[in-house]
Parts: sequence; C-alpha cells; structure tokens
Amino acid sequence: MQALGRQVVVDYYNCNADFLNDVAYIKRAMHQAAVACGATIVDEVFHLFNPHGVSGVVVIAESHLAIHTWPEYGYAAVDLFTCGQEINLEIAFEHLRDSLQAASFSIMEMKRGILEVAQGQELPFKPVVATP
Repeated sequence: MQALGRQVVVDYYNCNADFLNDVAYIKRAMHQAAVACGATIVDEVFHLFNPHGVSGVVVIAESHLAIHTWPEYGYAAVDLFTCGQEINLEIAFEHLRDSLQAASFSIMEMKRGILEVAQGQELPFKPVVATP
C-alpha cells in the first residue's frame, strides 16, 4: 500500500497574538514556509476577520498549506498537505512554529489516498492520462 499524499495537522499554542492578527505577516510567513519546504506556489488567498483572526491558504502544485488563527487565544490551526516525495513538510512546520513564536504545539500526521499498487511498482502522483 502506498499513499498519494501526506497531511500534517498542527495546533500551535501560546503564539504571538499580534502576529496572529496581522494578515500581511501571516501571508508572508506562509509564503516563506512554502518556499522553504520546496513547494511550487500556484496561488495565495488570505482574509482578516473582524474583530480578529486570519484565515489563508497557499495553493501549491503539490497541494496546499492552510492556516486559521485565533489571536484572542494565541492559537493557530495549520494544515500542511502535499503529494509526492519532494516536499519537506518538517521545514514548513518549523518555519511556522518560529514565525508565530509558538511556545508549544501538537502535531498529527496522516497518509491520504492509500492505494494498492503491484509489488515493486511506484504510485505515480500525477499519472499520465491518455488522450483519445
């Protein structure tokens, strides 16, 4: 069995509340995390909520990096999802931990799209589709 994707879900606690409410700062930190881990950025969308909090996603050719912040609790929920073997999600995780000045965190990793393949075969992440 092989997996199409790897998803790392992180809860960052006791973060810098000012950073968590700064949409430009969050966008920059997420962008830098994507670049640092070797991802190919396709698009970015971020939103500042009223009275506080930021949500955003960096869409990468390999999947996405998403964040939702609660400055009033010093908390950020982050989802790092990628397919393929080239992306180093640990680098993205560490970059965001440091950027948010998180005092603690919890992390969970999941394999996504677990499929059976023939013995000795590799699971292609972007299979070639035959055109008629």
